[in-house]
Amino acid sequence: MPAACPVCGQAYEPEPGFYWGAMYISFAFSTGIMLGVGFAVYFLLHDPATWVYIVSVAVVSILLTPLSLRYSRTLMLYWFGGVHYDPSRAHIVRS
Repeated sequence: MPAACPVCGQAYEPEPGFYWGAMYISFAFSTGIMLGVGFAVYFLLHDPATWVYIVSVAVVSILLTPLSLRYSRTLMLYWFGGVHYDPSRAHIVRS
């Protein structure tokens, strides 16, 4: 992850330890993913064996970990970092 945005110069880590709060957001994402997959397995596969739950929750959680990390940091920046997205600047790229 770059230290700052190449378009607007926004620092991605406003202060040391800023992303400690993102851990809690990521934990909420992971909990939601695990509950969602668990309920989906229960209803779609009609309550299979326990190993099916464990494998499916583990595989989906591992596959979605990069997204969870990225979105938890993004939400932390939006909620507490004072960052506001400006769609009119989305096409600008500095070299």
